[in-house]
Amino acid sequence: QLQLVESGGGLVQPGGSLRLSCAASGFTLPYYTIGWFRQAPGKEREGVSCISSGARTYYVDSVKGRFTISRDATKNTVYLQMNSLKPEDTAVYYCAVGQGTYYCSLTPSEYQSWGQGTQVTVSS
Repeated sequence: QLQLVESGGGLVQPGGSLRLSCAASGFTLPYYTIGWFRQAPGKEREGVSCISSGARTYYVDSVKGRFTISRDATKNTVYLQMNSLKPEDTAVYYCAVGQGTYYCSLTPSEYQSWGQGTQVTVSS
């Protein structure tokens, strides 16, 4: 059974940094595409970043240059390093399993096996 568990969220001041982790169990993570998504109160879930099984990475325009997705095969974990955080980054962040070797999508409906989410709050 594919299972993902997110961690690393918290409260941070504007301009600060957080690193989110998405730990996988029940499957070998590097063989799959993993996406990071977020959902703020009253808003739809949006794709933030993804990493394909072939290690191609994609970012939504609003986080380009600030967020970095990576994976550690030895720990079966995908990370989302978030720098220069802004109040508008406040949301629950989720990771999920997708498809694609040399491409990955940021469309939530193309993903499955969602984690429970981790709250990120950017506020002074």
